[in-house]
Amino acid sequence: MLHHHHHHGSLATATKTTRPMCITLIQQTATKKHSYSSHDETLRKMERMMNLPSPPLSSSSEKVGKRWKEYQGIRNWDGLLDPLDDNLRAEILRYGHFVEAAYKSFEFDPSSPNYANCRFPKTTLFERCGLPNTGYKVTKHLRATSGIQLPNWIDKAPSWFGTQSSYVGYVAVCDNKEEIKRLGRRDVVIAFRGTTTCLEWLENLRANLTLLPCNMIKEKHEQNVANNNGNIGPMVESGFLSLYTSSVNSSLMSLQEMVREEIGRILQIYDGEPLSLTVTGHSLGAALATLAAYDARVAFPKLCSTTVISFGGPRVGNRSFRTSLDKQGTKVLRIVNCDDVITKVPGFVFDDMKNSGGDVVNNSGFHVAGLPSWIQKRAEEAPWMYSEVGEELRLSSRDSPYLKGVNVATCHDLNTYLHLVDGFVSSTCPFRSTAKRFLQQR
Repeated sequence: MLHHHHHHGSLATATKTTRPMCITLIQQTATKKHSYSSHDETLRKMERMMNLPSPPLSSSSEKVGKRWKEYQGIRNWDGLLDPLDDNLRAEILRYGHFVEAAYKSFEFDPSSPNYANCRFPKTTLFERCGLPNTGYKVTKHLRATSGIQLPNWIDKAPSWFGTQSSYVGYVAVCDNKEEIKRLGRRDVVIAFRGTTTCLEWLENLRANLTLLPCNMIKEKHEQNVANNNGNIGPMVESGFLSLYTSSVNSSLMSLQEMVREEIGRILQIYDGEPLSLTVTGHSLGAALATLAAYDARVAFPKLCSTTVISFGGPRVGNRSFRTSLDKQGTKVLRIVNCDDVITKVPGFVFDDMKNSGGDVVNNSGFHVAGLPSWIQKRAEEAPWMYSEVGEELRLSSRDSPYLKGVNVATCHDLNTYLHLVDGFVSSTCPFRSTAKRFLQQR
């Protein structure tokens, strides 16, 4: 299982297309090309990004309130992605900052007694993470538990290696009248960080699909119908599901139980108000966001607006899972950097086969040239196939004049994603040269 990551190099080398030159007023005012002397300097700039103060709430998005359902994906972001609508850009970046706060509030230091916990109390978390005026209040810290059976040698490993339960994010509710008015509704956000602990990496490598448990299937007949048709029901990647549903012992709640309890509590308090649930995350957090949004809709069918904004997420489930998500009305916007290999795992997705002119990438990452159509048909029907969900905002590190020759890790970095969202104009006019907010100190 571990070996197949080495083959992904071939995936990352997409063919470079020549794009028509597109000169905008913004570009004319900043035609000076920025070239940095070395790769190292670019990477140093990327490292500094983590400490940038975040921009205040965008004033340009006054119009969000009137069209909030569109921005939350009710029409699948039709006409808003290419070219990228400025209000939508501001909204995506706003949710990106919530994810950033989940990272910044995580205790990374294994020598700290607080390792893998949240560094800040709920009342000051946003402020301490450089987001003083979100208009939201944090109502709950969320934890996830690795369900991996710890190997015997774990006793000899450093204690932090076996940390089973760790802080993965938080729930926050918009409680500022001005912001509620600007957004057109009271928004509830759940934000998840990406992988940071050793056991989470191990969970990430369990790339086999497993059936959803009964309590995550809305209608029992969905499962029966699937069985009668010879199809398999909704399946998701087992490592992600394990992190979402496991608990170490009966006294500790699973992430699923925490999410359900907190959403239930919030729905009761604000009953009768227009509410939206926006679940956002990066990397592993993007996978958890998709599961949590799906699960929240199963548990609370009256949640009228549920949206996922995911950054650099791996694939989560099979075609039947995608159908169930669509059916329940959960909207997913996946922000994908096509130079980021993480978004291409776990491998073997039928959608790839249609797009790659017959060249298929199979599970081990090897190329298989021109598969005959009957294999494609069988593959399309196979229950273990991963399927993409929702809509995609496709970006590329290569479009940014600031990211030339950047390595694999940087392509997956959350700040790279925010930088690319900040700079993307449209598929024919890739980059605003003013967009360097996430890369350099102002």
